[in-house]
Amino acid sequence: MFAIIDCDNCFVSCERVFRPDLNGKPVVVLSNNDGCVVARSNEAKAMGIKAGTPYYQLKELFPGQEIAVFSSNYELYIDMTDRVMSLIRKEVPEFYRYSIDEGFCMLKGLEHLDLKAWGEEMHQRIKQCTGMPVSIGIASTKTLAKMASHYAKKYPGFHHCCYINHVSRRDKALELYPISEVWGIGRQYAKRLEAIGIKTAYDFATQSRSWVRSTFNVVVERTWRELNGEDCILLEDMSKKKSICTSRSFPGMVNDFETLRTSISNFAAHCAEKLRKQQSAAAIVSVFIDTNHFREDLPQYWNYAEERLLTPSSSTQDIVQCALRCTKQIYRQGYQYKRAGVIVMGICPDTAVQTNFIDYDSEKYEKKRKLDEAIDRINRINGSETVVLGAQQYTAKDGKGRASIFRDSIKHDFRSPSYTTKWSDIPEAE
Repeated sequence: MFAIIDCDNCFVSCERVFRPDLNGKPVVVLSNNDGCVVARSNEAKAMGIKAGTPYYQLKELFPGQEIAVFSSNYELYIDMTDRVMSLIRKEVPEFYRYSIDEGFCMLKGLEHLDLKAWGEEMHQRIKQCTGMPVSIGIASTKTLAKMASHYAKKYPGFHHCCYINHVSRRDKALELYPISEVWGIGRQYAKRLEAIGIKTAYDFATQSRSWVRSTFNVVVERTWRELNGEDCILLEDMSKKKSICTSRSFPGMVNDFETLRTSISNFAAHCAEKLRKQQSAAAIVSVFIDTNHFREDLPQYWNYAEERLLTPSSSTQDIVQCALRCTKQIYRQGYQYKRAGVIVMGICPDTAVQTNFIDYDSEKYEKKRKLDEAIDRINRINGSETVVLGAQQYTAKDGKGRASIFRDSIKHDFRSPSYTTKWSDIPEAE
């Protein structure tokens, strides 16, 4: 048996832990630079606020409505979800964190328990210890557990835990579940299936395996097998990303190389940090820059460059230097840049790196590894970006003094305090 535990409306729930006065009220969280809505409370969803709605349109679309708005505060969200995940790890034999707000539990050895009661108790414990509401789906496969968590979230009668433990319950759940919502069925596949009359997960699951294999691919076939109760998606297949991208739209236009260079450095540093978190290294670093295509009155430009590392690396220095070389290749003066990003590809485990005798120096490699390890530890204890590379620091507005860090350089007019990670932001009891 597998369970998936998913934080309900994660970013909104993190904000509400410290703002209980917002319970029952519409709340939204905005993307970086306060661009558009990325998270909504149930009340906001009921009002008709859609994900991706630009912030500036909220007042126009919902005049006279009181909507609590927050800028993204990822430092808070990561810390709060880390607390949730640490509680879960203590209660299950094996745990795999799938994303910032959800994780899979392998329940081998717990079959003798009443798993429905176990799930409800887990919800209560997490809520009591962290203030975060979660939904729990339990089933014989990961795909079915994912579907069960949807029902646990949507229907209060499940008391935050849906357990699919019989074929009859599985079939009923499949009949009510749209094919477009099935984990592993992308948008394009969903369109193809709907076009031939397959509207629900049940319609798909009752097709023959040979038809699924001949019509689609092995990934879709695995989804079909999972829906029919056969566990076949390995954790190893989910655990490592094949590429990592960090990109942002700028709060304004960027027309000078230094500001663009600093942003690219931060994007590359974040990619390197993500590589180390999943214990991997990248062989290819790529950069793209783009102007604002909505500004037809301005000249338009887009370009992309990539560079292959002779020896795959997760070193912040290596990734940043490579990204900056790519940036120099594609940067052109005379354009107003609105967006840029860094993508690392060719990812492999850091224990299986094929070194190249031309550029590999074991002594330098070890120094960089220890430096990254020390910086990661300092930033983990004292807050993100406590220590950064010089290339990551933005020039101060007056051109003098210490430059601001990336977190503070983006627009965040509605950001809440970092209650759990900064001494200065710890709430005070009256």
